[in-house]
Amino acid sequence: MTATFFGNFDLAQLALYSFWLFFAGLVVYLQRENQRDGYPTENEDGSDAGATFGVPEPKTFILPHGQGTVQFPNSWREDRVFAMEPTSPSAGAPYEPTGNPMLDGVGPAAYAMRKDTPELDAHGKPSIVPMRLADGFRVLAGKDPRGLSVIAGDGEIAGTVSEMWVDEAECIVRYLEVDLGGGGKRLIPMPLAKITWRGVKVHSIYAEHFASVPITASDSQVTKLEEDKICAYYAGGKLYAARDRLEPAFEPVEA
Repeated sequence: MTATFFGNFDLAQLALYSFWLFFAGLVVYLQRENQRDGYPTENEDGSDAGATFGVPEPKTFILPHGQGTVQFPNSWREDRVFAMEPTSPSAGAPYEPTGNPMLDGVGPAAYAMRKDTPELDAHGKPSIVPMRLADGFRVLAGKDPRGLSVIAGDGEIAGTVSEMWVDEAECIVRYLEVDLGGGGKRLIPMPLAKITWRGVKVHSIYAEHFASVPITASDSQVTKLEEDKICAYYAGGKLYAARDRLEPAFEPVEA
């Protein structure tokens, strides 16, 4: 055989074009897979925002510990109506809350509609529980906050720390439980509490706001939805607890 099989065909050019096609397909595939959770998206008016390369076909995921299955993407939509209105009719205008933003899930107090079930550990048990139910947990270093007063952002005493809620899987304190003295008990996210010799300081909200902190349905566990609502409430207080927090941090200097 004297004739070559490929003749004058450029194998290097074939390899280059093949790589381009492969890479383009990889980009499209990764973009579609990236749009699996949280899609289809919506515009502010509720209309479909679409997706660059379309939404992928639903994929079924098996949840651990007999929690069933879930599909993504899916057609589930939150049926919440947010208490807020635009400050101007122009597109992209900021929204202003019309109710209680700390409870309405607006702005920094926004929360996701997570499943109303507890976070589970590797053994299928609730991961976050009061320390009284966590075997082998005790305070070995630092000051035990139980029995200390809770000092709110306005300097007033809101209640007394009655318990610590620990994450058994991570071996850390997630929440402090505060007894409001007749007003029930509420949870304080540990990152937003500062333990001092005078008491536990909570800067984000004032004493009057503790009674409205979202409560848990059980006194021995907290669900993922309850966690989001509680953390959002305290985070929202950083902006909405007082009127002066809505104003600029620094007054403009006149020339």
